[in-house]
Amino acid sequence: MNHSFHIPVRGTLRNLAPYSPGKPIWELQNELGLSNVVKLASNENPLGPSPKALEAIALSLSDLHRYPDAGTVRLRQALAARHMMAPEQFIVSNGGDELITLIAETFLEPGDEVIVCSPSFSEYEFGAHLMGATVVSVPLDPSFQFVSEAIVEAVTARTRWICLCSPNNPTGTYLSRDALHRLLDALPEHVLVLLDAAYSQFATASDYTDGLEFVRAGYPVIVLQTFSKLYGLAGLRVGYGTAHEALIRQIVKVKEPFNVNALAQIAATAALQDEEHVRLTLEANQEGKRQLYHAFQKMGLSYTESMGNFMLVEIGAEANRIYEALLARGIIVRYGGIWNLPRHLRISVGNREENAGLIRALADILACGK
Repeated sequence: MNHSFHIPVRGTLRNLAPYSPGKPIWELQNELGLSNVVKLASNENPLGPSPKALEAIALSLSDLHRYPDAGTVRLRQALAARHMMAPEQFIVSNGGDELITLIAETFLEPGDEVIVCSPSFSEYEFGAHLMGATVVSVPLDPSFQFVSEAIVEAVTARTRWICLCSPNNPTGTYLSRDALHRLLDALPEHVLVLLDAAYSQFATASDYTDGLEFVRAGYPVIVLQTFSKLYGLAGLRVGYGTAHEALIRQIVKVKEPFNVNALAQIAATAALQDEEHVRLTLEANQEGKRQLYHAFQKMGLSYTESMGNFMLVEIGAEANRIYEALLARGIIVRYGGIWNLPRHLRISVGNREENAGLIRALADILACGK
């Protein structure tokens, strides 16, 4: 039996579009019948997950009939000890994406304004539109650097939230400690700042800050970090926010009680102690960036020096065609069109063999034009 119905949805859904993730390996394998696919599209850890995390998961499988700890107490205690702060200053979320949504649900009303820099991570806009807020975009400069003065000038009485990603995805550029300090001091007291520091551990610039020093100093800043990148736990979805206790108490009110599964909590707590995995990951990332920088220089390609585990490369007018040609060879990267950068590709740093395969394929495509 056919039924006709018309169920109205919230008007703000007109502004929402589903997140577009990097193409998964299995999908490309199915599409092209490929057995060997290299994914350099989602800024994942090419060394895999923390071995200590895997061991902790294996030891905990028999307890899966129990609900996870709704308060993520042990993980918050471990984070507090690592960062020399109080457990009450942390909230753990189902990946950094959920934290962005929770912040939006906590602090935004319809008609409020959210300032985002462009190009950057799209989920800030999603959170704003979800709550009926207005997105105010402040472009990065032509070198993809933050323009602090322009951000301050964009603030109005309706501004509730400023989203800063540093190192910035997809550009790899960052906001220096002094620039962030000046920006925070220039903002009115009703404005909350989200500093998305998901790639903070990869940053090597001496003037970089992950923002935690400003949380300790009492600024209205929420620092977002994640276990998806450095610790290699992207498949488990564990992110966390750090802020003044008063801000955390409000965000907890909108959090689902069991938002982070038990294995994710256990794995993240163990991964925090895996110093060897962290060391090897950072070394591999630095080596991989040098390998890719050298190759791009030889090919005459312009790139943006990155403080993350990825880099933005200017390919030219044929960027989309070259993206498709790489896919045909089993290499997945990200086409810059999703950030309104149609001449660019964002390429994650892989292991030495993956990087070498990308370099060979890209050089061949550029040389032969297909």
